[in-house]
Amino acid sequence: MKILNSDELKHAEITLYAHLPKSLKVYGFVFALNRGKPHTLEVVVDSWPVFTTIIVRPDPNNGRAKDFMKKVTLYTTNEEVLKRMLTVENAIDWSTYFLIGGCDVLHAPMLKETADSRDVHMKSYTLVHLMTLPESNHVPELINSDIELKVSVLNESHADVVNKTWKFGGDEKGYQNILNLITHFPTCCIIDENNQPVSWVLLYDYCALGILYTQPEHRGKGYAKALVTIMAKKLHSQGYPVYCFIEECNQLSYKLFESLGFTEDPSYRAAWYEFITPV
Repeated sequence: MKILNSDELKHAEITLYAHLPKSLKVYGFVFALNRGKPHTLEVVVDSWPVFTTIIVRPDPNNGRAKDFMKKVTLYTTNEEVLKRMLTVENAIDWSTYFLIGGCDVLHAPMLKETADSRDVHMKSYTLVHLMTLPESNHVPELINSDIELKVSVLNESHADVVNKTWKFGGDEKGYQNILNLITHFPTCCIIDENNQPVSWVLLYDYCALGILYTQPEHRGKGYAKALVTIMAKKLHSQGYPVYCFIEECNQLSYKLFESLGFTEDPSYRAAWYEFITPV
């Protein structure tokens, strides 16, 4: 097992690109790291320079890591190698609660077996569609000039309202997460006559579109569709991957992204899993 340095991360990005879209969540993290985004992560592989398994995990030597939820992301083309890294090589710290996010559901049985062997409870958190937009010319043109006049970007003063309305936020760690995303990643919003955001979309630190929200009194005006359209074009122009995870229960969002040209591999499903250590 090897921890990658900055030069090696550039090579890893190229390798992961060849495995899109299934490698997208790890690719997104590595893409961000290679562009100097602040982080509390380290990246490990099973071997180098050729690898089958790559894991993004909190950096135990980074003091700021405790300010964020403990999250792990992984991609592998060889589940036996992944299992060895998790069991024999201790690639993950199992001693405290953590999440594995955007993981191929095919790995669930192996993950559960590994967790059980350590007396750790594994719980399915959410099942998602992975939707991608390889080319921005698939996105329809935005023709509503009234909306275009209201388009802006979020700033640090907006972190509180975004955090309070975020399904997975609401606490101090959520606030710090949102503040980090607003400060360091592309955002887009619609503002009202008082220059306050009423609809917005952000980019997660793994470069996926997310946290799309419109205040209830402003719904039905086409704001969400406009924001995704504008962001997708902006991200493509800057070389970002354009993708998102949509929870299986969220058919409204699925239909929105589908209408804008996002597609998925129907044979692939990803999930978030919680790992809860006994007290």
